[in-house]
Amino acid sequence: MATPGAEEDPLARYRSPLVSRYASPEMGFNFSERKKFGTWRRLWLYLAQAEKSLGLPITDEQIQEMEANLDNIDFKMAAEEEKKLRHDVMAHVHTFAHCCPKAAAIIHLGATSCYVGDNTDLIVLRDGFNLLLPKLARVISRLADFAEKYAALPTLGFTHYQPAQLTTVGKRCCLWIQDLCMDLQNLERARDDLRFRGVKGTTGTQASFLQLFEGDHSKVEELDRLVTAKAGFRRSYMVTGQTYSRKVDIEVLSVLASLGASIHKICTDIRLLANLKEIEEPFEKDQIGSSAMPYKRNPMRSERCCSLARHLMTLVLDPLQTASVQWFERTLDDSANRRVCLAEAFLTADIILSTLQNISEGLVVYPKVIERRIRQELPFMATENLIMAMVKAGGNRQDCHEKIRVLSQQAAAVVKQEGGDNDFIARVCADPYFSPIHKQLESLLDPSSFTGRAPQQVAKFLKEEVRPALIPYQSKMGGKIELAL
Repeated sequence: MATPGAEEDPLARYRSPLVSRYASPEMGFNFSERKKFGTWRRLWLYLAQAEKSLGLPITDEQIQEMEANLDNIDFKMAAEEEKKLRHDVMAHVHTFAHCCPKAAAIIHLGATSCYVGDNTDLIVLRDGFNLLLPKLARVISRLADFAEKYAALPTLGFTHYQPAQLTTVGKRCCLWIQDLCMDLQNLERARDDLRFRGVKGTTGTQASFLQLFEGDHSKVEELDRLVTAKAGFRRSYMVTGQTYSRKVDIEVLSVLASLGASIHKICTDIRLLANLKEIEEPFEKDQIGSSAMPYKRNPMRSERCCSLARHLMTLVLDPLQTASVQWFERTLDDSANRRVCLAEAFLTADIILSTLQNISEGLVVYPKVIERRIRQELPFMATENLIMAMVKAGGNRQDCHEKIRVLSQQAAAVVKQEGGDNDFIARVCADPYFSPIHKQLESLLDPSSFTGRAPQQVAKFLKEEVRPALIPYQSKMGGKIELAL
């Protein structure tokens, strides 16, 4: 039973939150009906222009009529035609022909539905990558600035989420950046590997075009080359069935799923650090963390990234299964699935990159909290340094080891059983046995002496790998981004 007024009220119908709530207008337009059907018309124009240049009886007047009506799309008429014909491409052929009566006879000449369908998909995928790449570069740039700023700030490292050797805040950030740089390379490669389907006919044999050109193979090849170039591609796939190989979709969504995994990992780290109160994502002045607990500062941006990244990672399963069941030259059970998964993958990647950019532009570091946590754990990590210092001062290693073992266990009991602070160093200072090194304790416990080459690694990595990778995107770095709803 229809809901009263649903046809008139857009809020009475489901709208994907990927578009209505999150994604950028640019990415939303890239997968819009207007972009899709406007591209169809341009592809029909490219085909007619190329066919005319190769000698088919197509007039300048027909070409000009098509050019004048590329965006003059009567969507209502197209919908009525599709309802009648049950075929979306023929519905739009008729709609285009209606406003181009002189060109009606040569629109879609020799082509199959996949000429506009698949070629448009490839254009949209390419344009989608071109929208994502500068966004990814901006995120890397913001994190690189953060890593540089905190390159030497010691922080407790974690393995198995248990205290480990010290690292630095900047070095940890470089782990995130390195993953994103791999994603940048993967997205560039996937975009550059895309080819055009071109003009291949109903089963990929180009038979219809060979007939149009009366058996002239060279003209058929030139037609394919001309249309490919007009669409902005360097190459077309040399062999296709009715469609381009659906393995292409696997490659495209695989790199986006990998990007999703990277962002999920980064934002999980930020959520864990927020719990430790060491680093927080930006928090607006009037932002509410909880409706019941006013004091809370939930990491909602990072949580959103993780939530959407999980969706992005699952979408690659669709093209994997679709490619595996494309019978012979094609079967139509790919169509409805691809309408959903291809658009959602790019829209989701767009959202999480915008959100991560917002996070990276406002990360807040709390050095005093970080320092306090180091003080709690560093004394135990420094035991080897203390032993070495005592041996240099004339002590016996085994005797020193036993002394430190006893004192460290006593200090651990205070921390674990009494909930107190780590008083290991106080115990060392109070023990006359360690008097030869009492004056050295401050230098032996300097956190910066436990971070190894972390600051130098950050500087070298940013200079030699990260900054050069961002050079192609320098003109698109832009300003700060505001968070969506």
